[in-house]
Amino acid sequence: MFTLKKEASMYAAVDLGSNSFRMHVGKHDGESIRVLKSLREPIRLAAGLDAKGCLTEAAMQSALACLRNFKEALAPYRLDAVRVVATSTLRVARNSAAFLPAAEQAIGYPIEIISGEEEGRLIYMGVANALAAPSERRLVIDIGGGSTELILGRGPDIERVESFSIGTVKQSLSFFVGGRIDAASYEAAILSARSHFEDAAPPYQRQNWHTGYGSSGTVRAIAEIIARNQLGDGLLSPAGLEALKQRFIAVGQVARIEMAGLRAERAGTIIGGLAILIALVRELGIDVITPVEAGLRMGVMWDLYLRSMQQDRREQSVTELGRKFHIDEIRAARAAQQAAALYVQLKPAGDVYIRPLQWSALLHEIGLVVSQTGYHKHAAYLIENADLPGFTTREQKLMGRLILAQKGNLRKVAEALIEPDFAKAVLALRMAILLMHARMEAGTGELKLRMKSRVDLEIRRDWLAGHPTLAFWIEKEQEWWDEVGVDFSVKTFA
Repeated sequence: MFTLKKEASMYAAVDLGSNSFRMHVGKHDGESIRVLKSLREPIRLAAGLDAKGCLTEAAMQSALACLRNFKEALAPYRLDAVRVVATSTLRVARNSAAFLPAAEQAIGYPIEIISGEEEGRLIYMGVANALAAPSERRLVIDIGGGSTELILGRGPDIERVESFSIGTVKQSLSFFVGGRIDAASYEAAILSARSHFEDAAPPYQRQNWHTGYGSSGTVRAIAEIIARNQLGDGLLSPAGLEALKQRFIAVGQVARIEMAGLRAERAGTIIGGLAILIALVRELGIDVITPVEAGLRMGVMWDLYLRSMQQDRREQSVTELGRKFHIDEIRAARAAQQAAALYVQLKPAGDVYIRPLQWSALLHEIGLVVSQTGYHKHAAYLIENADLPGFTTREQKLMGRLILAQKGNLRKVAEALIEPDFAKAVLALRMAILLMHARMEAGTGELKLRMKSRVDLEIRRDWLAGHPTLAFWIEKEQEWWDEVGVDFSVKTFA
């Protein structure tokens, strides 16, 4: 689908799902990504949540063992980029923040807890690149262990994406207690699932798309079971799904299910997945679903490829959000350019904050749409909670923290300032905004900035004298940095 040319590159995508942890290693060659290695381990993370919504010690240890195995499996490959994404269960687990450091150490890469909407975007990207239908209007359904995503699109473009907090694990545990399967339990599970989708259903109903696809392992597994056991019409259709439901009811107990295409360890979650799929078929008026061998992991690898080609979806999201909130693009660009220049002067140890700093500078004034008073607080809230395709929750929180720190006292981010490069990013952003408000652009000839154990600012005497308000704001900066224990020295030169 994408025709950009680039030398063959290798990528890895790791998906920490609610049912299984999965890994793809793929090679981009020509116009496709070919999967070289694929691994799956049925961790059942969602089933490892206790009554308080925390991951149990046993669940965490099982997850860490899997991640260590994945790290060993990745080691032989010369990878251009690796991305590890976590979905529903780690989104909702109350102790996920405490678990993440050990998990990242186990696999050796950062782990991104992505939103349901970002999960849907990546799923669609994987599906769209697997289909040779650039103008087709389609619905993509992905039923996971902890959430279900519906994505409406045309060719490569997403028109609508929504994530619903209903998945195979909870549906199975809630309605088929002890593994018992009967008609009343199935109808209750289906009705419960329909209640999740009914309000959002109209845009996804049959008249709004041409072909419906199922991208998840659950949907593919159900399709295989129906086909291999010649149930109904053999398709993912109302007839095929109803026939499979009746077969499960006839068996009566999960432990006794023996069917071609169904692994014994998956039966416990497939029954819940079937209830969700039947609910969607009934609610949306779907006549048939086509299973497709693509989804989140392929989407992650395509996203990595596009980033390498400077087609980062995050850049588009920043631009779209800025326009949505009527940001003055000239002022925003001036702040971003000045912040970048000052950050280079500060000589950070790495490049982790370069792009978040740029994006934060471009969006630092979006809070003005709420109020002139405390607009930095409103902006931080909007950034952290907005649906920003391409961004992870962690990235949005980082940007929110930078934007919150753009003005006023620094006590609100004092703990984060312990990290030297973050402190330098905050200083660069604050000074850039200060200069922008004074309608000034400082090159190295007018202003020199350093930060080690303290801040050292050197500024041309005549340049400072020509901008009286600048002296006032620099004095305020000295006070604010002093409040968090950082000395701020100012010297002038001819």
